[in-house]
Amino acid sequence: MHTNRVYSYIILLAVSVTLFTNFGFNNTLHYFLFINEAGSSHTSALESTYLAHHQWWRLLSPTFLHFSLTHLIFNCLWIYILGSRIEIIDGKNIFLLVFLLTSLAGNLGEFLFTGNYFFGGLSGAIYGLIGYCFIIELGNRFRRYDLPESIYIFMFLWLLLGFTGLLSVFGFGNVANTAHLVGMISGFILGLIFKSTTKI
Repeated sequence: MHTNRVYSYIILLAVSVTLFTNFGFNNTLHYFLFINEAGSSHTSALESTYLAHHQWWRLLSPTFLHFSLTHLIFNCLWIYILGSRIEIIDGKNIFLLVFLLTSLAGNLGEFLFTGNYFFGGLSGAIYGLIGYCFIIELGNRFRRYDLPESIYIFMFLWLLLGFTGLLSVFGFGNVANTAHLVGMISGFILGLIFKSTTKI
C-alpha cells in the first residue's frame, strides 16, 4: 500500500477512528455519530446538530466508524482495491471527490430515509465507488479499471440481500442498506458526469 496515496490515508483514518472508539464500545462514539442526539423529529435533530451546535464533521465522521474487526478489514480491503485503481487512473482529486460526495450522500440518505443515526462504515462510499466505476466501464468492455465483472455482480447481489434482511440473520448485524443504495446511486450520477465531460 503506497503511503502517499489518498486511499492509504482514508484506510489509516478509518482504523484510527475505529480503534479510538473501541469498535463503538466506549463513550467517544457519541462524537462521531451523524447527529448529536435524537430529537423529536428529523428536522429538530438536524437543526440541533448542524445549525445550533455547528458540528459539521458529523456529515462524514460515520464513514470512518466500524463496529467489528471483520467490518473494518472488509471495508478497508475494498477501499484499497477500488482506490488504488481510481486514484492512479483518474487522479487523486477525482478519487477524493467521488469518495467524499458518495460518503456524504450515503450518510444523509441513511438518516433522512430511515431515521437511523447509529450507523457507520466505509461501505456507503464503497458502493459509491463501485457505482462510479460501473458507469465509467459500461460500454468500455470493463477494461478501464481492470475490475472483473463478477465484482459488480457480487456487490449488486450483496446490496439486494441486505434489503431482504438475510444478512442480519446470518450474523452480519444491522446493515445500513439505504446508505449503500444512495451511495451507489450518487456514484452512478458522478460517473455519468465524469463520462460526459471527459474523453475516455
